Amino acid sequence: MRKRLVWTAVLVGTLALAFFIRGVLTPKYAKYADSFFDTFHTVITVVAYTESEEEFRTLFERVHSRLKELHNLYDIYNTYEGLNNIRTINQNAGKQPVRVSREIIDLIRFAKDWYARTGGRTNIAMGAVLRIWHDYRQAGMDDPENAKLPPMDNLVQAALHTDIDKVIVDEEESTVYLEDPLMSLDVGAVAKGFAIELVARELEEAGHKSVLLSSGSSIRAIGKPLDGERERWGVGIQDPQGSIFSDDEGLLDVIFVRDASVATSGGYQRYYVVDGKRYHHLIEPDTLMPADYYQAVTVIADHSGAADFLSTTLFLLPYEQSRALADSLEGVEALWVMPDGEIRATQGMEKVMRSKGASGARAE
Repeated sequence: MRKRLVWTAVLVGTLALAFFIRGVLTPKYAKYADSFFDTFHTVITVVAYTESEEEFRTLFERVHSRLKELHNLYDIYNTYEGLNNIRTINQNAGKQPVRVSREIIDLIRFAKDWYARTGGRTNIAMGAVLRIWHDYRQAGMDDPENAKLPPMDNLVQAALHTDIDKVIVDEEESTVYLEDPLMSLDVGAVAKGFAIELVARELEEAGHKSVLLSSGSSIRAIGKPLDGERERWGVGIQDPQGSIFSDDEGLLDVIFVRDASVATSGGYQRYYVVDGKRYHHLIEPDTLMPADYYQAVTVIADHSGAADFLSTTLFLLPYEQSRALADSLEGVEALWVMPDGEIRATQGMEKVMRSKGASGARAE
């Protein structure tokens, strides 16, 4: 009888241990993903590890709804009934201050601050110049045989109305006023990244621990993949000369990040062709022409808005100045794809590149 009780105790203990091990080893979280294409003129993909599909659907709809709100606020082309947005500010240039939401005030202050910190290469007050390029690019894409460059005289005249100091923000009144009636804002270099950062922080405050928000050129990682294996998310860097339909998905490299943002600027997607030459959308403030220092620049930073802004800024600077700026900014890493395809990167960037031996299984 005593021996039977001993064996019974051993069996119960073994079963309890088995259930404990199973509970520890069985993943608590499952991976889900979905996308939408009605905000910021790009595909937004949400990847998350959640305890249930229902939890993921709630998270996904929250992201979708919030980014639609922010898209409308930061839109420079369309108006929305009952809403003052960036277009409303432009329409009232030289007329009157416009009362706007906190999200617009914060975006403009953020862009003005980074403009001052980085030498004034990326200027949200360049709207008058960028609108001319936009119109000529659109016309050239619609009718390639008759594609033309904007007249330099027109660009020079427009550049006279790009003084960012004439963008007046009154935080107490929550208004924005453009003092120059011929100026306009274009927040394309920062708005998408800034919006993604806002959403990411709201998700973190709601308790979500493992999410990847991707707009292609701007990515924000929350935590790490909760698959029990990886410590970092793998983020692909597109090869400017590659194809997304190739066997390697057109990737130049993969970088591994955790609780960080990645943004890429390049002239290989938004462009048109005049007399056999490509002209992209990233315009130098000095020459008023598309910059031709690189094929692409990728930046890692803590804040998606900063990563977005800096990838454009570094793209608009010659390499020596671009590298010096990147090295001077704490918590910022960068990778440059030179015109001949050569890859240059900061030391911190090299540490997280797959081609340099990095892996998602390890955290630096």
